[in-house]
Amino acid sequence: MWFPAQLLELLLLWVPGSSGDVVLTQTPLSLSVIPGETASISCKSSQSLVHSDGKTYLNWIQHKPGQSPQGLIYQVSNHITGVPDRFTGSGSGTDFTLTISRVQAEDARVYYCYQGTEDPPTVMQHKPPCLGGSAAQRAASLGN
Repeated sequence: MWFPAQLLELLLLWVPGSSGDVVLTQTPLSLSVIPGETASISCKSSQSLVHSDGKTYLNWIQHKPGQSPQGLIYQVSNHITGVPDRFTGSGSGTDFTLTISRVQAEDARVYYCYQGTEDPPTVMQHKPPCLGGSAAQRAASLGN
């Protein structure tokens, strides 16, 4: 029979950031891009994400507030059905990149990398990057 103290002990084993967890760090924290340009988001892992089966379970999703998150890329570089080829994933080991070519206004989302190689699945260290902002903000960020 499980007692509350035992349950608490079990939960404490899964606290994000505890020793041995994979920590993913995304940069930049925010990104302003003029439509038509290319955007790149980096995801670095605290340890290799190559699984014992030889595959790398690094994935990318996008999220627009108020909507459900949508998958983009799985296993580093494979497109989820229906995702435009403007979205490409690359990298290996501990360093990964999501590249969005020919950025469009509707690409203004929050982008997350996550891993499924090790348990617990993903530990985010920093707020993930957001692609967007008003046209004036995008122009100002580029010094125009």
